[in-house]
Amino acid sequence: MGEAPEESRPGGGSGGRAGAEVRAEGLGLTGARGEVFGDICFSAPPGSLVALEGPSGSGRTCLLLALTGRMRTTSGHAVVGGHRLPGELGAVRRISALGAVPGVTDLEPGLSVAEQLREQVLLRRRFDGSLRALLTPPARRAAASRARLDASLSAAGLDLDSLPKGPRTLVRDLERLESLRLSVAIALLGEPRLLAVDDVGLKLTDDEAGQAWSLLRSVAEAGTTVLAACSQAPGDALTVCTGRENRGPSRNEGAGDEGAGNEEGPAREQATITEGDAAHALAEACRA
Repeated sequence: MGEAPEESRPGGGSGGRAGAEVRAEGLGLTGARGEVFGDICFSAPPGSLVALEGPSGSGRTCLLLALTGRMRTTSGHAVVGGHRLPGELGAVRRISALGAVPGVTDLEPGLSVAEQLREQVLLRRRFDGSLRALLTPPARRAAASRARLDASLSAAGLDLDSLPKGPRTLVRDLERLESLRLSVAIALLGEPRLLAVDDVGLKLTDDEAGQAWSLLRSVAEAGTTVLAACSQAPGDALTVCTGRENRGPSRNEGAGDEGAGNEEGPAREQATITEGDAAHALAEACRA
C-alpha cells in the first residue's frame, strides 16, 4: 500500500457506524442579499444516496454545508442522526464529514498523496484523540491506523500503488477522479455517519462521472448516508432540487449517469444566491 501514517484512535475504516437519517422541513437560508435556498423538505433513511440537484448558484453547496452542521439556517429545521438543526450544529459536525467541497476542503497541491494522508491523520489525532486512544500501546495504534487507512482507501477505490509515482505522487498531478477518491478516503477516516461531496461530475467525462456516482453509491450501500451536490442527479438517487421550482424530493427518472459530468453551465435566472452570499457562507464553513 506504501507509506501509512499513524492514527490515534483504534478502529476500522469506513462502515464502522450506521448511517444517519436526514429529515428537513421547510429548511431555508436567507442572507443580507436575499434567499440562498428555501422550503427544502425531504426525508432520507440511513444509507441513502441523496442528490442535491440544481444549477450553479442555486444554493446547493450552502444546503450541503447546512445539513452537515457547517452553516446555520434561518428558517425551518432539519434532523440529522437524531440531532436537530440549527440548534445542534456541533453534534452534527461530529457525525458528518466533508469530502470534496471546493473552497472548504481543498487538498494541498504541493504535498504528495502520502503526505496529505499523514497530515489529515495527525489533525484527527490532535482534535479527535480520546483518553483510551492515548493509553493504547504505540504498536497497536499503528496497526489500527494502517487498518483504518486501508479500509478507507478501499472504500474510496483508490490504489496508491497504481498512481504514477505511487504514494509519492503529488496531489497536483492527480486526475480529477483520483483527487475525488482521495478526498473521500480522507473523509472516511473518521467513520462518519454522513458524508457530503460537492460538485459531483465537475470536469469529468461521462464515463468518469459514472464512476464517481458508483463510488458514492457503494459508500451508501455500505451504510453511510451520502449527500452529493450536482447539476444532474443519477436516476436511482433521492433527488432534492434547490431551484425555486420543484424543491421537494423526487426520483430523477429521466436522468441517468450519462451526461452527469456537465456541471459548468450558466446559472438559471431563478438562482437566488449571490456571489457575496456564497463567499461569506464558505468563509463561515471554513471557520466551522
